[in-house]
Amino acid sequence: MRRVTIFVLFIFVAMTWGTTWLAMRIAIETIPPVFATGMRFLFAAPFLIIIAWLRKKPLLFPRKQRLFQFVICIFYFAIPFSLMIYGETYVSSGLASIIFSNMPLAVLVASVFFLNERTSWLQIAGLIIAIFALVGILLEEIKTSTESRWQGVIALISAVIIHAIIYTQCKKRGCVVSVITFNALPCLLAGLILSAAGWFFEKPRICFFSTHSILATFYLGAFSGVFGILCYFLLQQKASAFQASLVFLIFPLIAVSLENYIYGYAISSQSMLFIIPLVIGIFLTLFSQRMSVTNNQRDDIQ
Repeated sequence: MRRVTIFVLFIFVAMTWGTTWLAMRIAIETIPPVFATGMRFLFAAPFLIIIAWLRKKPLLFPRKQRLFQFVICIFYFAIPFSLMIYGETYVSSGLASIIFSNMPLAVLVASVFFLNERTSWLQIAGLIIAIFALVGILLEEIKTSTESRWQGVIALISAVIIHAIIYTQCKKRGCVVSVITFNALPCLLAGLILSAAGWFFEKPRICFFSTHSILATFYLGAFSGVFGILCYFLLQQKASAFQASLVFLIFPLIAVSLENYIYGYAISSQSMLFIIPLVIGIFLTLFSQRMSVTNNQRDDIQ
């Protein structure tokens, strides 16, 4: 039964993350990116707050970490998610998902710099292979597609780096709060800030918003932003960290396939070949982290 639960959660998370990138593309068809991100968070926040109330989870971080809670609001939610959806105004949703799948690599590098974590030769090998493969994909896609632009790539890579840094800072500061507490209030504040900023700077025309874009934004907030988070949290509880992290290898394939099916756009065959070493590099990094954790646990027992 436990294996079935893990499998179902894994599929839910992979499908949710895989469809998120296509939903962002649909959202920005008629809604400006910053305002769309603000709407996304405002759609998600009420559900998260209600869940926090039902489960009696606090909305505020512990007193000594409340300034850091505001940092999370800005640098984990507001800025990175705006960069993600901005990047998709220049980069295909499939390529955006491929870039974001390198999050485990960014976390590894950030952990070395901020947590002084040691790395194994297998982690370094995986990192090098994945970086070369990603560079090959980016060069190939930017060369062959008029839809891809460097500013979109830079925005997406910046979002990955910022997320990785905040993740390591959470570990460094010993920030241990429930997933609901971590998301609810920062999500609401980020939604208010981005909606105001988008309204002032982007000057959106609500009458031009299409039904598809509004529904896509609601999907990003209420479904991906709530259901996806809870499923991944449950997956981390039920499965090992290695098993949960394997979702980073699957969701880009879903995103690429959906974009090809709906829009008829596919990344080049050369880029598809580069995906093979990219997956191998990410897998080696994740697998070596699993081995490191296992060895540390064995040393602690001894």
